[in-house]
Amino acid sequence: MPLKILVGTQWGDEGKGRIVDLLSAQSDIVARYNGGDNAGHTVTVTEHTFKLHLIPSGIIHPHTLGILGNGLVINPKSLIAEIEMLRESGVKVSPERLKISFGAHLITPGHISIDRAREATLGKGLIGTTGRGIGPAYTDKVSRKGLRMVDMLDLPLFEEKMRLHVQKINYDLSIYYQTAPLPEDKIVHEYLEYARQLREYIVDTGAMLDIALHEDKLVLAEGAQGMLLDVDHGSYPFVTSSNVTATGVFSGLGIGICAVDNVIGATKAFQSRVGAGPFPTELDGEMATRLRGTGAQPWDEFGTTTGRPRRVGWLDGVLLRYARRINGLTDLVLTKMDVLSGLPEIKVCTAYQDKNGESYAIPPMGISSLDQFQPVYESLMGWTEDITQVRDWDDLPENARAYIRFVEYTSGVRVMMASVGPERSQVVEVPA
Repeated sequence: MPLKILVGTQWGDEGKGRIVDLLSAQSDIVARYNGGDNAGHTVTVTEHTFKLHLIPSGIIHPHTLGILGNGLVINPKSLIAEIEMLRESGVKVSPERLKISFGAHLITPGHISIDRAREATLGKGLIGTTGRGIGPAYTDKVSRKGLRMVDMLDLPLFEEKMRLHVQKINYDLSIYYQTAPLPEDKIVHEYLEYARQLREYIVDTGAMLDIALHEDKLVLAEGAQGMLLDVDHGSYPFVTSSNVTATGVFSGLGIGICAVDNVIGATKAFQSRVGAGPFPTELDGEMATRLRGTGAQPWDEFGTTTGRPRRVGWLDGVLLRYARRINGLTDLVLTKMDVLSGLPEIKVCTAYQDKNGESYAIPPMGISSLDQFQPVYESLMGWTEDITQVRDWDDLPENARAYIRFVEYTSGVRVMMASVGPERSQVVEVPA
């Protein structure tokens, strides 16, 4: 059963999209198992940059089948817009190439309104959500009152459920948040049209994947966000509302526990985060601007989904070891090595220290209270060479190779590849 799993080892934005693009060249199926359109994967192919939020980025390869699993919450408006964007760019997207699980839940304008209304009431305690209705949609799911893709297959029943949903949302908006109601008829008619457009895509994707795996087809499971945002294992409460970690693949795709070839962790050569929450290695000032970029390029450190400037800092080896344990990582792909070029010194956090001077190699009680620790750094010599044209390990500067080996030593996981630019070809394979 050739299943590979790709997860982000940080707070997201590790460059998973371009890694999926690389791994998809050898995959038959690429499947998303969690999250919604709060995720953003950017893939650059020659002069074309694709920004994807729901559809697996492996769809860009013409031979792959894309799957959206039952673990997702899907805004049909965003999904249809993404399908059209890909078609206009010359990528074939049809019910033969994209399948949606009947068990995936829907995001509605009601969920988005509740999301934004809740965040507005939190003041200084805000979570920093994307405001796309992800949390409220998952809330409806676990409280057993959500709307699912399968509901779209019975239009009269779907209309009835949509009306009840909007009426309940309007009650909550009026009573709890003192905001104006949503237009019920407009939303219901809009979603009935979405149902007509998407119904041919809706199938039992779990059963399809089970058959594919037993036929030895290569399946790549693509995670959204980073594992430090996992609802169980992330920096709670500053997390997303789904299971991001590798073990979420099985429930999020509807397949049983089976042998996994590799669990690959996407890891940026430094650290970044969008939204609120603790960030031990965060930098500000000139160095932060240097790592973040100006936003002039699609790969600069600005959110693919939100456009917000990302908080940036040095690589956190403590959290990388934590990610290795939670996900059972077998390999790392180190991205954005080229951003570090020209720095005379590069720091890596190798331990945490509390106010009593006690050091920790791993967080003692998960990562919910990271703000009580100070990072302990080791400094490495940087390199001045431009590495964007390098494709062979031996051609990398000695200090760049030393940095990669230090990441392996610190994390306890081998680095299989390192990216030296945003293009799919700008990758160096790392020898064992």
